[in-house]
Amino acid sequence: MSQQKFDYNLAFSRNIGWITHEEQIILKNKRIAIAGLGGVGGSHLITLTRLGIGKFNVADFDKFELPNFNRQAGASISHIDRQKTDVMTEMALDINPELDIKTFNNGVTPENLSEFFTDVDLYVDSLDFFAFEAREMVFAYCAEHGIPAITAAPLGMGTALLNFLPGQMTFEEYFQIKGKSENDKILNFLLGLSPAMLQRGYLVDKNAVNLANHKGPSTPMACALCAGFAATQALKILLKRGKVFSVPWGLHFDAYNDKLAKTWRPGGNSNLIQKVAIFIARKQLALNK
Repeated sequence: MSQQKFDYNLAFSRNIGWITHEEQIILKNKRIAIAGLGGVGGSHLITLTRLGIGKFNVADFDKFELPNFNRQAGASISHIDRQKTDVMTEMALDINPELDIKTFNNGVTPENLSEFFTDVDLYVDSLDFFAFEAREMVFAYCAEHGIPAITAAPLGMGTALLNFLPGQMTFEEYFQIKGKSENDKILNFLLGLSPAMLQRGYLVDKNAVNLANHKGPSTPMACALCAGFAATQALKILLKRGKVFSVPWGLHFDAYNDKLAKTWRPGGNSNLIQKVAIFIARKQLALNK
């Protein structure tokens, strides 16, 4: 086995050209928080590590199991029943042994929220779709403390991405889920993430979707696309390069349909188009108040 000594500049030298040497050092000194290391979270961590990000705070309370195998970066036979934070930290350190990575094995909680966001430059959301309480908590913290936040949802064989930037529209202002019933939170979150709903036309087995019971299909392609989209937005935000669209603007790319939609929903889910879409979705998905 090779005993070559790790060299940060050499390891990430192929990034140079798309970014400068100076920008690579900036990324090395940035800290990104990732809550959730499952389908999208594990891919986020690996992609951002390969981009050369040097510091992470990562949180997850779960362990790997067989149903994770179709999409999760750390899911394999040797990792079954192992803590996701432990496995993904090992994988990231195997790419960059100089990483400063802090783990939160109980997930993000009210008790560790402040510690989880200490010295964080950017938050990348990777919580389970249905983790509304935790998601409301972390996005509220980001808004209050001026931390930019990205969420990229794996939908079908594509991804829908939203950026929440300091001083702009907040998560709650856009999604409007606080105080709503569980079913209404599901609808508001789904339609807010995906106003274009590009994925809806090629679902071949509707019985695989039962949102009321927190059940839905997934693909590895969607998770990989999420990581690519989110890492690119992270690069632009952290390096202050190029135009970064914040909500109510969003991006939705569907690889199956070969479509890219740039969405705009002023007022978020209070927008008339959104209200109609949520009403129709409630009927189609049999989610009643």
